[in-house]
Amino acid sequence: MLSHRTSFRELMARGGLVRAAGAHDALGSKLAQQAGFQAVWASSLEVSASRCLPDASVLTMTEYLTAAASMQRAIDIPVVADVDTGYGNNLNVAHMVHEYEAAGITAVAMEDKLYPKVNSFAAASQTLLSVPEFVRKIETAKAAQRTEDFYLIARCEALINKMGVDDALARCNAYADAGADAILIHSKQRDQGEIVEFLDGWDGRRPVVIVPTTYPQWSATEAEKHGVSMVIYANQGLRATVQAVRETFRAIYADGTSLGVEDGIAPVSDVFALQNLDDWLALEG
Repeated sequence: MLSHRTSFRELMARGGLVRAAGAHDALGSKLAQQAGFQAVWASSLEVSASRCLPDASVLTMTEYLTAAASMQRAIDIPVVADVDTGYGNNLNVAHMVHEYEAAGITAVAMEDKLYPKVNSFAAASQTLLSVPEFVRKIETAKAAQRTEDFYLIARCEALINKMGVDDALARCNAYADAGADAILIHSKQRDQGEIVEFLDGWDGRRPVVIVPTTYPQWSATEAEKHGVSMVIYANQGLRATVQAVRETFRAIYADGTSLGVEDGIAPVSDVFALQNLDDWLALEG
């Protein structure tokens, strides 16, 4: 049985660096918790990739919510849901907050791109909303929440859009004024330079979240020293799965037997443990 699920707000209130791993299903979420992560990122990239579809507002809010809710049911650390742009206009944002909150998701991250969005790392146009438009989305989201626990992370894509650190700081200050509980500052540079520049200019009025996908050399320890409150390893689990499963399947097919891979894959007993099979069987007496 699961113990009391810690809300994301409770987690952040404890202080110290929060580390989250990206996942797209309950199994990945449970593995993240077992590894020691304090939260799970319900990644829109991972959820869409699991369907072999692009991370480009193709799936609906309901499909993303179903994935996030299944993750949260399986674990007792909080899920932080990547809700893209809020799935449309301010009406959609209010609906999103109602539905995610009702499903037990205590934190979402909403980005300041124009709907429909395209993944930040794709070779495609990245159009941002104006500051007043995104501020209104934040205000709508905060007005729609029904509990004090619900936590809104405002994700700023100014650096992704090559608008510079000064613009990113101005946007994030406006987002904080609008009621965002934290700021996610995103970058696709190969080093942490512009993130450090942003952090040096940030006054600490809200926690800062980073996603070091393109600058993996920057350690969690160093990020915390510079004032980061949360680090999200957003897609490494998905990428590891693709690589491992591809190599395993190729080896089995080439050898005509699974013997050569058996020592390198989890035993069925491990799968049973992840399923809590003994607990379920005990219900039969």
